[in-house]
Amino acid sequence: MKRKTIIMWFRNDLRLHDNPALYEAAKQGDVLPVFIDTSEESIQGIGSAESWWLHHSLEALKRSMKDYQTPLVIRKGRSEEVLQRLIKEVNADAVYFNHSYEPGVYERDQQIINTLNNQGIIARTFHANVLFVPGTVKNKQGNVYKVFTSFWKQVRQQKVERPVPAPEKITMKLPEDFSIGNVSMLNLIPDQQWPEKFHAYWNPGEKGAKERWQDFLLDAIEFYDSKRDMPALEGVSGLSPHLSWGEISPRVIWNQSKEKLDEVSYEKGLGDRYQQIESYLRQIVWRDFAYHQLVAYPHVLTQPLKEEFKSFPWLENVEGLERWKRGKTGYPLVDAGMRELWETGWMHNRIRMITASFLVKHLLIHWLEGANWFRETLVDHDIANNIMGWQWVAGSGFDSSPYFRVFNPILQGEKFDPTGDYVRKWVPEIASLPTKFIFAPWTAPESVLQEHGITLGETYPERIVDHKAGRERALAAYYEMKEK
Repeated sequence: MKRKTIIMWFRNDLRLHDNPALYEAAKQGDVLPVFIDTSEESIQGIGSAESWWLHHSLEALKRSMKDYQTPLVIRKGRSEEVLQRLIKEVNADAVYFNHSYEPGVYERDQQIINTLNNQGIIARTFHANVLFVPGTVKNKQGNVYKVFTSFWKQVRQQKVERPVPAPEKITMKLPEDFSIGNVSMLNLIPDQQWPEKFHAYWNPGEKGAKERWQDFLLDAIEFYDSKRDMPALEGVSGLSPHLSWGEISPRVIWNQSKEKLDEVSYEKGLGDRYQQIESYLRQIVWRDFAYHQLVAYPHVLTQPLKEEFKSFPWLENVEGLERWKRGKTGYPLVDAGMRELWETGWMHNRIRMITASFLVKHLLIHWLEGANWFRETLVDHDIANNIMGWQWVAGSGFDSSPYFRVFNPILQGEKFDPTGDYVRKWVPEIASLPTKFIFAPWTAPESVLQEHGITLGETYPERIVDHKAGRERALAAYYEMKEK
C-alpha cells in the first residue's frame, strides 16, 4: 500500500518535540516539512526584531532536520497558492498544520481547508501552542472570562495534555528537479544593523529554548515569585521569545513545572517553594487568557475593549514619542527600560508596565503607538500578549489597571531596583550618582551633579514632564472622557 505524502506546514511552531501535526504526519506517511513566509497576509506584519529571530530560528530548525536527512523547504507567498504548487510538485495527499489564533489567519486557514477537502486533499489541524484552546474556557453564562483570577481558578483544576515526543524518523523522497529554497531568500534580516547585537543575548531555536528552560527549571523557578519583579536580578525564565515562535511547547513547561510542584508538595516545610512555582504557572496562564480574549474580541488589536475609551483625548506628541522610544525622557528607570529594549530586543515585564504607563499617562500618547513600537523592537512580540498588556496599562482592557493608577517611576525604582543596579547598567551617564538620587537626578544638589560630571540637559536629559503635573493632566483627561 502506497504511503501518504504529507506536507507538514510549519508556522509559529518551529520545533520537533511536542509538535502534534509533525508527530502525526511522521506516523502516517512521508513528510515534506515546509515553512511559508506569509507576512503579506498578516494583519500586523512582522517587526524587525522578531524577523531577526525568525531567520535564526528557521536556520536552527533546518539544522535539526538534517538529523533526519530531511530538508526544510522554504517558500514565500500567499499560503494557499504556495500549498497548491507544492501539492502538485510532490503529489501530496494531505496537509497537516497547527492552529494559529491570529485574527484573519483562522479564517484564511478555514478557507484553505475547505478548498483542499473539495480537491480530495486531506487537511488536518492540531492545537500546539496554547494550554487551553481559545474559546473553550467559559464562565457559567457561556462567555469567555473577562477577569483573570476567575479564569485562573477554573484552568488550575484542569488537566493539560501530555506532550508528544519528537518523531523517531521523517522520510521523504523528493523529485529530482525539486527546489528546496533557503532561509536567506526570505530577506528576514533587517537592513538596520541594530538587531545583530541580539546574538550576545539570545540563542534562537529549539535547542536554545530547551537549554534556557532546563536552567530555569533546575533552580530559578523555586525563587520565581520572590525575584520576578526585580529587573536587576535574573529571576525570570526568558522563554517568551521561544514561546512566541513555538520553539518550546507550553505543555512541556506546564507539565514539567507541575512535576516540580508535586515534588515540592511532598516535602515538609517547603510551602514557600510551592508558592514560587505556583506563581510561575499563573504567569504562563496569562498567555492563554490573552488568546481567549483576542479570539473573542479580535477588534482589540486596534480598538479599546471598553467603549468609553474611544473618546479619550489622546495627544499628538511627536517629540515625546521619540524621546520615549530612545530612552531620553529624563526619568532614569523609564530610560533604562527603553534602552534595554533597543539593546537586547527584550524588556523585563515590570519595566514594560512602567514604561507603558509613562507613555499613555505622563505623555498622554495613544497606547497603539507604544504597542507598535514594542511590535517592532521586541524579539518576543506576541500579538495577544502585547495588545492585552497595553490595553491593561491604558485602562481600556478587561481586568485592566484602573486608568487613575499612574505608576510613579521614582517610587517604582526605589521599590523594585533598590540598589539602582538596573538603572546604572542601562543609563551609564548617571551611574556614579548616589543611590538616593539615581531615580531622580534633578533632586541632587548642583555640587553633587558637578562632582559626578553630570549636567542635566546636556550629559543627561531634563525631565520631559514633571511627575505631579503629568499625573494631574492624565487624571483630568480621564475625567473629561468620563463626562462625555
